[in-house]
Formats: sequence, structure tokens, C-alpha cells
Amino acid sequence: MSDLVGQYFDAAVAHLQRVRTEEAQAIEQAAMLLADAVAEGRRIFTFGAGHSSLPAQDVVYRSGGLVVINLLNVPGMIGVNVMPAPLGSALERVSGLAPATLDLTPAREGDLLFVISLSGRQVMPIELAQHARARGLTVIGVTSLAYPGEVTSQHPSGTYLKDHCDVVLDSKIAVGDGELSHPGAGTTFGSVSTVVTSALMQAVVASAVGKLADKGITPPLFRSGNVDGGTEWNTQVMAENADRVFYTY
Repeated sequence: MSDLVGQYFDAAVAHLQRVRTEEAQAIEQAAMLLADAVAEGRRIFTFGAGHSSLPAQDVVYRSGGLVVINLLNVPGMIGVNVMPAPLGSALERVSGLAPATLDLTPAREGDLLFVISLSGRQVMPIELAQHARARGLTVIGVTSLAYPGEVTSQHPSGTYLKDHCDVVLDSKIAVGDGELSHPGAGTTFGSVSTVVTSALMQAVVASAVGKLADKGITPPLFRSGNVDGGTEWNTQVMAENADRVFYTY
């Protein structure tokens, strides 16, 4: 194992341990909101642009995941699935796109929305969170609070994602999103943001599942489609929750 490989794993583990300790209260707050939304029949959405879409997708339609979590998909926002790829970054800076998108989704007052943005500085996540709260949705932001104050907001208001959320989960990723360096590399590298942000999202889901089960409510969970009976189980649980599932058509 090269020294850089060891450094990378050490950095990822240290970040996970730090977030586990320092964000414990916020994780529980988010988990309670998620558990209540599931129990009360409300709708649940996740959003992330660019590579922040990966943790958003990681809790949608997967084994062990809650059936009723939906991806709020904006065409072109994932970034690497469109050509040219920089189009995704450009769209994230377009004002008015977020409100228009949200208004065309099934989201309604009382629903829950996770907005994931590492820097929290771009127009799309800021306006999405802002408009969602104006419409009566509860917003959980997943971002790094290291960015505000060190980088400028790209929104005319000068605000950041953190300013428009009911709960904020701080990934604590350093500005630049690189944990490693090398004299010949020219810049930092070795991102742990996806690892840490996905862990935050999965931790919230895990805690919410436990809260539901503790109350005697069977959580609507997917089974793996790669085990016997998994596909049949999933078909049934999606049908039972069809009014809150928006990724099957």
C-alpha cells in the first residue's frame, strides 16, 4: 500500500469519526423529521447537483432504503450524464430554475426535502431551499459550513444554503475538497466529500428506521433484488406506498 493510499483512508476515517461525534444532535433532529414524515404519510425528496447528486441518489430505490424517498431530478443537474459536462455547472447558476422545477413536482406543503450542496454557494440549491420553505416544506440541508465566509455566495442575496434550512448537517469538508497533496500535483486531491455526505444521509435513514420500529411502525424498506423473494417484496411494498412513490413512471 502506498503512503497516499494510507493517507486517504486515514483522512476518510478521521472525517467520519468527527462528523459522527460533532453532528450527532443534528443527525437525530433530521432523523426525527424523516421518521415523522414517513409515519404521517408525507412526501420525501432529495436533491443534489453535480457530484452532490450522488449522496442524494444513494438513499433512493436501493436495498435497505426507505421506499418513500424520491429523487428530485432536474435534467442536466447531475453534470456528468450530459454533454458537455460543464452544462450541469452552468445550470446550477441559473436563477429561477429551482422554483420552476419544484412547482412542477408532486411536492406540497408539509413535505420533506433534503438539499445537498457541498459549498452551499450556488444559485440552484439556495433558491430550491428558499422556495421550498416558502411553500411550506421542511428543508434539511447537507453542506460544509467551512465554505461560507471563505468563498463568496453566487446568489444575489449573498446567502448560502445553510441560511434557508430547518436543520443543517455539516459535512465539515475543507474548502477545495481535497485531503491529499503532492509536490508534483499542483493542487490538492483525494476527495472524501462523497463518502462523508453519503454516510450522513445513510445515518439519518438508519436512525429514522429505528425510530419508526421503536414506535411499532413497520418501516417501508426495500430488500435486495439479488436475494430470493426480494423482487416480489419490493413490488408489494412499492404498491402499498404508491401514492408517495414517484420514480416508477
